Amino acid sequence: YLEENGIVAGKINKVLEGRPHIVDSIKNGEVQLVFNTTEGSQALADSRSLRRSALLHKVPYYTTLSGAVAAAQGIKAYVGGDLQVRALQSYFGATDSRKTS
Repeated sequence: YLEENGIVAGKINKVLEGRPHIVDSIKNGEVQLVFNTTEGSQALADSRSLRRSALLHKVPYYTTLSGAVAAAQGIKAYVGGDLQVRALQSYFGATDSRKTS
């Protein structure tokens, strides 16, 4: 999905897969964005060191697929120069219930 939308991406070893792994890459400044979903107790334990490293090195970190998709769409809009500031209500079709006289 990312590459289809013009975002260069690659796979890096998980911590449990051995070095060099994601935490090493974050510390070395080789990672600008992390999408990480976890399943299982070992993955949850590894994600702690990953989250900590991302936080310490100011690397954006997404933990859900919907968050990753939203980030990818935002990056695509940014790169394409198609960013617009809009009220949150405009995304959901809500109207202002306050009446002005």
